[in-house]
Amino acid sequence: MKFDVFCEIQRSKPFDDGFEQRLFKDTIELAREADAAGFDTWWQVEHHASPEFSYSAAPEIVLMAIAQATHRLHVGHAGVLAPFNINNPLRVAERAATIDLLSGGRFELGLAKSGGKEWETFGVDPARARDQVCEAFRMIPRMWDDTPFSWDSDDFSVPERNVLPKPLQKPHPRLWQTAGSPDSFRLAGQMGVGVLGTTLLSPVDYMADLIGAYNAGLKECAEPAGKFVNAERGVFTFVHVAETRAKAIENSAAWSALWYVNAAPVVFKVPRSVWYDAIRSGLHPNSPEMTAALKDRDTTDLEIAPDELPVIALLKRMARGDEISRDEAHEVLEELDSVIIGDVDHCIQKMRKYESIGCNRLLCLMQMGNVPQEAAIQSARLVGHHIRPEFLDNASGGNGADGISNLADSAA
Repeated sequence: MKFDVFCEIQRSKPFDDGFEQRLFKDTIELAREADAAGFDTWWQVEHHASPEFSYSAAPEIVLMAIAQATHRLHVGHAGVLAPFNINNPLRVAERAATIDLLSGGRFELGLAKSGGKEWETFGVDPARARDQVCEAFRMIPRMWDDTPFSWDSDDFSVPERNVLPKPLQKPHPRLWQTAGSPDSFRLAGQMGVGVLGTTLLSPVDYMADLIGAYNAGLKECAEPAGKFVNAERGVFTFVHVAETRAKAIENSAAWSALWYVNAAPVVFKVPRSVWYDAIRSGLHPNSPEMTAALKDRDTTDLEIAPDELPVIALLKRMARGDEISRDEAHEVLEELDSVIIGDVDHCIQKMRKYESIGCNRLLCLMQMGNVPQEAAIQSARLVGHHIRPEFLDNASGGNGADGISNLADSAA
């Protein structure tokens, strides 16, 4: 299993003068440490107008800065918000190829459907978003290869043009799809692109079901979107490794994970109650059951029932503005198999479960909430020097051609 970093460019309150510039400097510093510690890929999200959650509104620029500040770390977009009103696919192809050239062939391209406030911000038609993601996957590799390239569809049309520059990696950088539902996992497999999933406190067993949907899609892949099948399966989760359990508590990692889960629904314009119900039911907020619940849910009930799950009770209290102690947050999240926070041995034990379900890339969110910068850096060092070596024997290798899988292998 390979180890990656997942980054939102994120801090919780308080904000002060100079906060944004320091946050970007901290991000570059953490990337340097990840590079030195042997992480494989740095994944950068794309969010817009999301105060208090993510300052990653120009991820291509950040990825280029990280590529220039590192030596071997791949830089990945997880992912480009692919509806055409947000990102023109021709511009995506141009920017991606430019980063690949300037990084020395270290770029990874992921696409995402997005939703919620971001669709509203850019006037995206929800009924067209999924089809446009699929169309972008089919177009972009051709833009990198065809000379000249042309396209004509209901949603996108361009006359014959030589799209420049072309990427350094041949035949092209690896393609990925960010996914959260069984349908999107299966779709990624059907298109023959790697999948990047998220836990958001959902049990690891549910993620195993999603990976099963992805594997089923791979078997149905008759023609990959790109020139080859990328059959890797990555999962994002909360990761904070400290010298001791007590130090992990002191660093507010569990509190920060709770804060993240309460802040995310605001960005995606999903009632918190839907997320709470998903966690309570052992599902993911993007599961079909939870999506159907959106039709009848406008508000979030923050009353706490006597028999409420401890993690839901904490989330509701945090949403109400109640004070949550670092110790209490840690004790509750420590019991969740999807959350990896603690000392080295504890974290290795939890990571083994991800490995057992077929996850071969663990995307570690380390810069989150109010985790101090020096604690995030130490966490990266501990993962790189004490945990990553424990998994090297089972890894499929580093970045490069060995990450390219053929269809027969991926469907096995």
